[in-house]
Amino acid sequence: MNFFVQSKFNHTHEVVEQPERILIVDDEPRMRSSLHQLLEGPNRDIAECGNGEDAIAALKNNDMDLVLLDIHLPGISGLDVMEWIMNFNAATRVIMVSADADIDSAIRALRGGAVEFIRKPYDLEEMQHKVDNALLRSRLERTNALMAMRLELSERMHRFLVESSPDIIYTLDTDGCFMFINGRAESLLGYSRDELVGRHFTSIVSDEDIDIARYAFTERRRDTRATTNMEVRLKCNGSHRFEPRQIVVVVSAMGVYEENGDGDDSLESRFLGTYGVARDITERKKAEETISFQALHDHLTHLPNRRLFKDRLELSMSQAKRNGRLVGVMFLDLDRFKLVNDTHGHAEGDELLVNVAHRLRNCVRGGDTLARQGGDEFTVLLPDLYRPEDASIIADKVLDVLKAPFLVRGQEFRATASIGIAVYPSDGDSADVLLKNADIAMYKVKATGKNNYLFFTPEMNACYHERISLENELRQAISNSEFELYYQPKVSICGDRVVGLEALIRWRHPVHGLLNPASFIDLAEESGLICDITDWVLAEACSQMARWREIGLDNLRISVNVSPSEFTHSDFLERIVCNITKFCLPDDAVEIEITENLLLHDVPGIIDKMRYLRNHGVRISIDDFGTRYSSLNYLRKFPINTIKIDQSFVRDLTAGTTVSPILHAIIGMARGFGLHLVAEGVETMFQMETLNELGCDEMQGYLFSKPIPSAEVKLMLMNSLPGFSSQWHYGTRSSTSGMAVPVGLSD
Repeated sequence: MNFFVQSKFNHTHEVVEQPERILIVDDEPRMRSSLHQLLEGPNRDIAECGNGEDAIAALKNNDMDLVLLDIHLPGISGLDVMEWIMNFNAATRVIMVSADADIDSAIRALRGGAVEFIRKPYDLEEMQHKVDNALLRSRLERTNALMAMRLELSERMHRFLVESSPDIIYTLDTDGCFMFINGRAESLLGYSRDELVGRHFTSIVSDEDIDIARYAFTERRRDTRATTNMEVRLKCNGSHRFEPRQIVVVVSAMGVYEENGDGDDSLESRFLGTYGVARDITERKKAEETISFQALHDHLTHLPNRRLFKDRLELSMSQAKRNGRLVGVMFLDLDRFKLVNDTHGHAEGDELLVNVAHRLRNCVRGGDTLARQGGDEFTVLLPDLYRPEDASIIADKVLDVLKAPFLVRGQEFRATASIGIAVYPSDGDSADVLLKNADIAMYKVKATGKNNYLFFTPEMNACYHERISLENELRQAISNSEFELYYQPKVSICGDRVVGLEALIRWRHPVHGLLNPASFIDLAEESGLICDITDWVLAEACSQMARWREIGLDNLRISVNVSPSEFTHSDFLERIVCNITKFCLPDDAVEIEITENLLLHDVPGIIDKMRYLRNHGVRISIDDFGTRYSSLNYLRKFPINTIKIDQSFVRDLTAGTTVSPILHAIIGMARGFGLHLVAEGVETMFQMETLNELGCDEMQGYLFSKPIPSAEVKLMLMNSLPGFSSQWHYGTRSSTSGMAVPVGLSD
């Protein structure tokens, strides 16, 4: 081995053996520690920094092979640190590791020189793989750098550097044919050196990029005007080892000239060809395209998102203003979609949305834009309309295409849609106003029966403002204590007495009078006010229960309805238990009623919360049981005390009709699992007698009493002691306060 070969070996060995230096820059100590533990290993030296200033200081004092860099840091940002690295320490590779949702930051990082962009939370194997690849490339580049120092001393050393380069290095003659190309062409494109030498460069260039490649590959300039970083697509060989695909490279090239000593700068007499380097950026381009797509498209349906939709809408409005056409905007919301999520789960709900999107694509024209706004809401942009009525053609197609049932977990589900339509310029002169008015029209469809479409009219705006006004009034009602609790008794037929009361909220509106929950509970759910209302109901019900117990009415239970959404709040359990503790109520005195769809989520967290409540003496009742997809498994797994027969089954009990098998099944399940059973909505003697014969003892309904204020409850309970039957008049249903209850009403 001669001196130069030995030198090559020694320096290559030096590069391999020296420790790989990694710098982790993140303002979260736990994140730095986890990355440190993941990446530590033999022959690795890992340092940590918590801010950008310390990172730059560490880079000034130490050579780092790789920097794992967060975008948002105290002081200067990660992007600024990366810019400093590119300017002063370009040999250091950068991998961005960040939870930043800003797509532009990711694109800027990749274009600024980052070799990878990894979004938190990251996959451990992916992180290890990308770090290993980055360090491998860093070692190769470091080897090349060391070899470059001896390039003038040895042709063999020069060839080693060229052949070891991760980039394609080539020279072309004056006709554009390859005179030399390194081995990277074979590993990257599948062409051997012999196949390419003598062939024209266009033989490996994608047909679409031939014109661009002429400037990149046959560059004659050799000063600062020479070609740098021009993107060109190259064709792979397509043999059995390589797929027939393309890669993207950035080409930098300059002219090569024969020097003469007479000072003649004539290019024609001295031009020998072109020398160039082509670097593979395929993965970076794919990453940029993916990030750009995700920034403008919905990840589930791959439809344009609201940002792209709005951009196209504004462009269409500008064009319509010039050519005198109309632009239609459709706002589409699926009816009863929440039922799918609550019944089958979010995975099946997502699958339904994908299938709906597929059908909707077939309804629109080639120039229209179908987008997903979020959740189960879609929008359609209809440019170049001649008349507003033209939009109804698309709306009719949408309603028609949704008539065919969808399969959701093996069961047919018929999805319908409510569609609102607004037209530019009559219904708004901006994208936001058009979307808002189409949304208002859609809600009008929801309020008038669903599964239809309506064009926006100015009168609808008044309803929209009324809804906003009602929401503001509801917020004031909480602070002004405008709520009241009414109570409906639960009666034991065999015991001939009141055994419990269900607390039902009312709103004493300063203008509209007494409002029942149907007028405002849904609005409270949507506006996020339900928690405050639930807290008020719990506190008032427990306080009232304590007052009744003080006067001797201590053999009662009180039931409070709770929204399923409350179970998602971390403090929900403490809010219930603290009221029971505050008013010194005994175990099983308070019962919360939840709807059956909460059980359908079937997650351990719900079970754990229900068990926590049971352990603290809170009874749990399932309201409206049997109206959804009931399962014996729910009754076995969940810590339930009571099931309430929904009034829809009770209402079907009329003389001369057969008792529903579902009713028999519900009563049988309750008996089999040892659960308490309550029938609600009992209005006739026949219903009471039939239910009692079937085995249901406890009931509530207008046959016994409508919901009444606490003062009337006290009189009723006091007057019914000790003989309940002497005071309760079935048939006339008069309360002890003298208030007659008409037949057929329900709360």
